[in-house]
Amino acid sequence: MKKLYRSERDKKFSGLCGGLAEWLGIDSTLIRLIAVIVAICSVGTFILFYLIASLIVPSDPTGGFMDGHHYY
Repeated sequence: MKKLYRSERDKKFSGLCGGLAEWLGIDSTLIRLIAVIVAICSVGTFILFYLIASLIVPSDPTGGFMDGHHYY
């Protein structure tokens, strides 16, 4: 089972939408669009949940490299 991580490679703010898109196997732009629509419709409540999730979901341990190797 694949784990959910905040993306280091596909990152705009915290990497949460990019990581969620990688985890679901869909385009990150779609996730970001859905997040903006939900934030507007929820009168900002979603933003609080987003910030909490950004603190709870760990960062990608591979540092954004798909094969897991670190290149210096």
